Amino acid sequence: MDAQNKYRRIVIKVGSNVLTRDDGRPDTTRISALVDQVARLHRAGTEVILVSSGAVASGRSILGQRAGKLDSVSARQLFSAVGQVKLLNRYYDLFNEYGIVCGQVLTTKESFGTREHYLNQRNCMAVMLESGVVPVVNENDTISVTELMFTDNDELSGLVAAMMDAEALVILSNIDGIYDGDPADPASRVIERILPGESDLSRYVQSSRSSFGRGGMLTKSRIAAKVASEGTEVIIANGKRENILCCLMGGKRDEGTLCTRFVPASTPKSAIKKWIAHSESFAKGEIHISPLACQALTGEKATSLLPIGVSEIRGDFEKDDIVRIIAPDGRQIGVGRVSTGSQQARRQMGRKGGKALVHYDYLCLD
Repeated sequence: MDAQNKYRRIVIKVGSNVLTRDDGRPDTTRISALVDQVARLHRAGTEVILVSSGAVASGRSILGQRAGKLDSVSARQLFSAVGQVKLLNRYYDLFNEYGIVCGQVLTTKESFGTREHYLNQRNCMAVMLESGVVPVVNENDTISVTELMFTDNDELSGLVAAMMDAEALVILSNIDGIYDGDPADPASRVIERILPGESDLSRYVQSSRSSFGRGGMLTKSRIAAKVASEGTEVIIANGKRENILCCLMGGKRDEGTLCTRFVPASTPKSAIKKWIAHSESFAKGEIHISPLACQALTGEKATSLLPIGVSEIRGDFEKDDIVRIIAPDGRQIGVGRVSTGSQQARRQMGRKGGKALVHYDYLCLD
């Protein structure tokens, strides 16, 4: 099967352990091989968005010990500021050999926090894709500090895949996928297929982080399960295997390529629900609900959260902010966009009538 017939648009996330050598310097051979494969997919008609790590490693390779005794955040900002230029120049030169133009998209977690900023980013990348440009996306580490950083680029790639309605998200790591045990144990095997609803993989996945990146396989599995539940196929594979992207994305060889595939949900979520589903970390407050409201929201019939079902409002929020929905037992059961501010919500709390506090169209249940 040709690539263009299988996927129209994909997001490829390539991690630091794929792009970095054992000594911490950028692996130029691997970067070149990656671009070769992306170029082949691009020429076959597949729109590709590349979420790439490697800026910090590139900056570190240039500056070496000149960072001195800087704290970890300052060092990261310095290395990123210098390395981002070097990394993009390398991508630009490599793609240019194929007559393909790439463009840089630097973002922060805050940029996904409001619907307006979210749509601005989506429009930017949509225009790039329509113009045949390959977006190279990365977190802007020069201005992101610890509490505002993405968990890692796995989280960022999941947000981008949801935002751009990608048909597939490919997460390239330095192992073949999710194992049913310790990857170092010869008896362990790659879990090749994970069905919708099989989201708890903690019994299989170790929580250790990669050598050069911030994330680990547990983070990857959680992001993958969430994105797959929204209707996007997710593949975790070894980015150091030769021709891995072309093997995964099309042709007869893909059936025998070792990887973990998260089967997408049969009913994709709407664009607004995808944004809300990934906006939990931007929640401004909590809405605690009654047992009857909890039963109604989690039942088979779609319903909105009405003021009469609210038992408590915590935090301060404004109209259109994201809030957490909390069940009577203290569990979070979802997130949603509120139709009014917290002051008015408190006045309406427990009353009959009035418009929905969180309409079903803007409610995403866990």
